Amino acid sequence: MNVMIIGDICGQPGRRTAAHYIPLVKEKYNLDLIIANGENSAGGVGITANVLAELLDLGIDCITTGNHIWDKKEVFDFIDTEKRLLRPANYPPGAPGKGYNIISIHNCNIAVINLLGRVFMPPVDCPFRTADQILSEVKDQCEIIIIDFHAEATSEKLALGYYLDGKVSCIVGTHTHIQTADERILPEGTAFISDIGMVGSWNSILGVDKEPVIKKFITGLPTKFTVASGNETIFCGIVIKIDNSTNKISKIIRIQENFKF
Repeated sequence: MNVMIIGDICGQPGRRTAAHYIPLVKEKYNLDLIIANGENSAGGVGITANVLAELLDLGIDCITTGNHIWDKKEVFDFIDTEKRLLRPANYPPGAPGKGYNIISIHNCNIAVINLLGRVFMPPVDCPFRTADQILSEVKDQCEIIIIDFHAEATSEKLALGYYLDGKVSCIVGTHTHIQTADERILPEGTAFISDIGMVGSWNSILGVDKEPVIKKFITGLPTKFTVASGNETIFCGIVIKIDNSTNKISKIIRIQENFKF
C-alpha cells in the first residue's frame, strides 16, 4: 500500500499546483490514499466549503488542519458533518469537529490523527496525552495509524516521534512550511519527518508576499499578509510504502518538486 501525505496547501497557487501534480504522482507511485493539510488553503488562512470541495475533488481522501482551522467562520457550518475534514484532536472538549478518522482501504483500516503542538503555539491540551487516549480507542480497530503533528518546534515533533515510535505507523510534522531533510524510519518502525513543507508560491515567505513580512520584521508594526502570486510554485510531501503482509513501513520517500505555470 502506498500513502501520500501533502504539506500545507497555501491559497490558490497551492491548490493549482496540487491539481497539476496529484494526478502525476498518483500514477507514478500507484497511490492508495492521499492525505493533505488544508488549513491555509483558502486565502492563506482557514478553509471554506468551496475550497474543501475543490480539494476533495482532486482525490484527497482526508484533510488535516492546525491552528488556523477556525479562521474562516463558515467552517462551523460543515465541520461537524464532513468527516474527511479533521481539526486538531487536542483542542479542549466541546470543540466542534473531530480529531481523527478511520478510513478503510483494501480491507485495511487506517486511522488518521490530527494533533497541534504547544511550543510557540496557542494553548491547547497536551498532544502526548491526547495521542495516548486516541490510541487506546483505535489501536485494536486499525492496522495503520498516521499522525499529522501541526507544530512549530522540531524538538516537540521529534519528541512525539520517539514517544510513539512503534505505536503508530507514521508521524509527519506540518506548520513551518519549510521541508526538512530528516525523513527516516525510527528504531521501532515508525516513519518520521519533522516537517513535510508546503504547496504554494516558491518566490514567497512561507507562501505569502515577501514585502509585508520583511516590513514587519524591520518596523515591528502590524502588517496585512496576502498570498503570494507568480508562476513559480513548489509541491512538498512524502510517500510511505507499507508492506501489505506486515502493515509495516518499508520506505519513506520525500518529495519536493518545483513548477512553472
